[in-house]
Amino acid sequence: MVRVITVEREYGSQGAEFARLLAEHLKWDLFDRSLIDDVARRANVPADVAKRCDEQLDPWYNKVGRAFWHGSNERASAVIEQEIFDSARMTELLQEVMRERAREGNCVIVGRGAACALHGVHGCFHTFVYASTPRKIQALEQAFPGKTSMLEREMVATDRRRAAYVEHFYHNVWNDYRLYHLMLNSCMGFDAMIGATIEATGI
Repeated sequence: MVRVITVEREYGSQGAEFARLLAEHLKWDLFDRSLIDDVARRANVPADVAKRCDEQLDPWYNKVGRAFWHGSNERASAVIEQEIFDSARMTELLQEVMRERAREGNCVIVGRGAACALHGVHGCFHTFVYASTPRKIQALEQAFPGKTSMLEREMVATDRRRAAYVEHFYHNVWNDYRLYHLMLNSCMGFDAMIGATIEATGI
């Protein structure tokens, strides 16, 4: 029986909005940006620090710094390592939180490699939301009026960043249909998307 639905999404496809409406329809918990707050509390770091690592790869100097600290013979290196909060630590804690939420069940989890983190976990159903480029730009123009000239570039950059994140931490192709139980084109509308998901999961 399906008790968890993950929603991965192209930027501008309104996948997060679909996830919210789906959770409301099912009367389930929604875990999207609240995951960042959960991680921040566990890591004892400010929420804005955790947010900067959300679905991100670390800058090159952070990677170099980690390699330096790992290779150091200084006794203090262990202490320094504990104080590091980066994308790797963020992902590690995200995985913990998502697995806990999956065990609790009755929830919708958005993005952050959830389909990979919960791959093979009983009761999890994975979806991917996409849309045509014109439809995504239209949705983004409504959400960010006055930024039309930047939208397509931002859309491409965000999807590349998400793909790089999943490839780096999970060694998978972010939009590979084989990772998901259901691929949804949001051009069909939210009602149809929810209906298709309900039918596919048998909830």
